[in-house]
Amino acid sequence: MAIPLPARRAWPILPLIMFWVGTSPAVSGDPPDLTYRTSTTEVRLTFSATDQNDHGVATLKAADFAVVDTGFIVRDFQSFTRSDYSKLEIAILIDSSESVNSHLGKEIADTLELLSQTAGVPEQNISLISFRDSKPALLCSGDCRTSQTAGRLPSGKSKQRTPLYDAIVFACEFVSDHTDAQTEKALILFSDGQDTESLRSLRDALDAAVMHNVQIYSIDLSDSAGYDAGRQALRAFAAASGGRFFPARNGSARALDTILEGYRASYSVSYRLPTRARGFHTVQVLPTHNRNLQFRSRSGYYYPEYIR
Repeated sequence: MAIPLPARRAWPILPLIMFWVGTSPAVSGDPPDLTYRTSTTEVRLTFSATDQNDHGVATLKAADFAVVDTGFIVRDFQSFTRSDYSKLEIAILIDSSESVNSHLGKEIADTLELLSQTAGVPEQNISLISFRDSKPALLCSGDCRTSQTAGRLPSGKSKQRTPLYDAIVFACEFVSDHTDAQTEKALILFSDGQDTESLRSLRDALDAAVMHNVQIYSIDLSDSAGYDAGRQALRAFAAASGGRFFPARNGSARALDTILEGYRASYSVSYRLPTRARGFHTVQVLPTHNRNLQFRSRSGYYYPEYIR
């Protein structure tokens, strides 16, 4: 059953949505060019649960949380299951431009080393994608745990072009095309968040993550301190998709370990669509009893689903 929530309770989510729309390079006031498809009456949401110490909670029950969907409180779920860890799909997206190239060697080596020791994630569920200068390139898919993988990264002088947004759209579509609706999808992004030549906008990249239900884990490779536009973009990708943001100084190995622990405490829930209002529906998972529980999920979904 969906219970209407007073409008004032939806305000905590609005800053993210305002940032999402406000940072888009598109001309203000121009409506998106939408083509509507057949809609569904059921919403499927994937989320992870952690305690006050940021450790995964693997014993969650349906009574421990509620979903707030566009101002409606949902407690009556059609299904609630713990995610299948063996169906986790991981794509590693690497910014190979010269602005971050000095960081990549150790970071990628650490990540691949940890993946090589990780049980439960099948070999065929790991892909490595790189981007700089022009189109993103698939470096490996299904054979990325070999020691030669790091050597596949582009080398030589770069043209100082960084199509970050195009690469995120490409990676989200690639992961979605190689999985089914029951597969958890994680994109680990190594970048400084700067984009210099994408055909797609920041909003296009955010939309791609939300529509394909891909959680983005951003690892910031920037050398700058304090406020940085690229760092804020990386934070936006993580927040909108239900992922996480990690400064590079924390190390990619630690970040990947946190990601994998979170997926061991990942869940899927489905419920009836509470309202058929067109547009973007915000969603948030909240605890019902234990206020120390923290949940991460994508920021919402579009109804009806659309393609640009």
